[in-house]
Amino acid sequence: MTLQAWLAVAVFVTAYVLIATEWVHRVAAALGGAVAMALIGATDAHTAFFSPESGVDWNVIVLLIGMMLIVGVLRRTGLFEYLAIWSVKRARGRPYPVLVLLVVITAVASAGLDNVTTVLLIAPVTLFVCDRLGLPAAPFLIAEVMASNIGGAATLIGDPPNIIVASKSGLGFNDFLSVMAPIVAIILVVFLALCRWLFRDALHPNAEKAAAVLAMRERDGIRKPRLLAVSLVVLAAVLAGFVLHPLLHLDPAIVAIIGGLVLLAASRLDPDEVAKDVEWHTLLFFVGLFVMVGALVDTGVIDRLSQAAAQATEGRLWGTTMLLLWASAGLSAVIDNIPYVATMSPIVADLVHSGGQGHNVLWWALLLGADLGGNATAIGASANVVMLGVAERAHRPITFWQFTRYGLIVTVITVAVCVPYLYLRFF
Repeated sequence: MTLQAWLAVAVFVTAYVLIATEWVHRVAAALGGAVAMALIGATDAHTAFFSPESGVDWNVIVLLIGMMLIVGVLRRTGLFEYLAIWSVKRARGRPYPVLVLLVVITAVASAGLDNVTTVLLIAPVTLFVCDRLGLPAAPFLIAEVMASNIGGAATLIGDPPNIIVASKSGLGFNDFLSVMAPIVAIILVVFLALCRWLFRDALHPNAEKAAAVLAMRERDGIRKPRLLAVSLVVLAAVLAGFVLHPLLHLDPAIVAIIGGLVLLAASRLDPDEVAKDVEWHTLLFFVGLFVMVGALVDTGVIDRLSQAAAQATEGRLWGTTMLLLWASAGLSAVIDNIPYVATMSPIVADLVHSGGQGHNVLWWALLLGADLGGNATAIGASANVVMLGVAERAHRPITFWQFTRYGLIVTVITVAVCVPYLYLRFF
């Protein structure tokens, strides 16, 4: 690699250490790393802000702003309180069944929606539930964001890496349902069992608080019925826009921001007050992270790593499959899986083309590793970063290592579950 590439690696590692150790705030570390990348010439203004391959993904930023505006209005209607009371009643106030219910809802929703959208919608419900039941919020929030990453792997539209692979490979929606949905269902069951063990110290019931919630009526949580009706219509239209994207040819970011602005106007709420609910710190963190990872792409670091992983097994299909699965999980734990999959896709396409249809297993190994590897660290997936921002704003901060010590266990076990599945299914 060139000197500039090595300098880019040094900058990224330094920023990552600062984020992991929390010696400085993660936003300052990410933006400082982005500035350093520009100073060493690993990126420039045009590349950082306008390059579709290695610049800031403005689609993600705009989509987040739109959904955060919608959530900000919904929060004032009382909908989240309604859903929280309903969830607690269905689980009879017992912490683990409440966790199971919220995790399953999150995973199923993430199969059809963007993971970040699902997290933004479920987080306020979770915070209300934990407040009312006297439970720590961190285990619930961590479990839900991991469930969103697991559930998103099930379908073609559930996670951006899946969409990238579909466009490169020619695999269709039914192919994803046939191959990915069964293993995701198995992994979700394993994950629920893991949650019972990992978070056992936080799942102690408080009978008095549970009884108080069970005595509440769901309807009493709704404060603004008219605004709720308008909000649900707009939200339904936005979700329909996401699902009908192939027909409408409207980017989800455009759909989300239009929905957010229309709802803000129709709500007649003070825009300044609603804007305060937007996680601006989280958005700035994403900008810094996008610039740093883009610099690694531009300097050839990601490409070198990808080619080395692909060539290491010298054409042995099972060995290549396993290396691709575990290497994808490891790399997606420390960099965003979107640029990684985008960079790796042409290499996998060449391997599949040269090996024939039987080598399609490599696409599934790439996706399972990249999708599940995002659970390993607090910055491994976009949804993780958003959830950390929500928790911090609610004055229930989750540290990098608090998330990662659970994430590493979950990632190793869930990726390991994929090994016999891939072998039995394709070998």
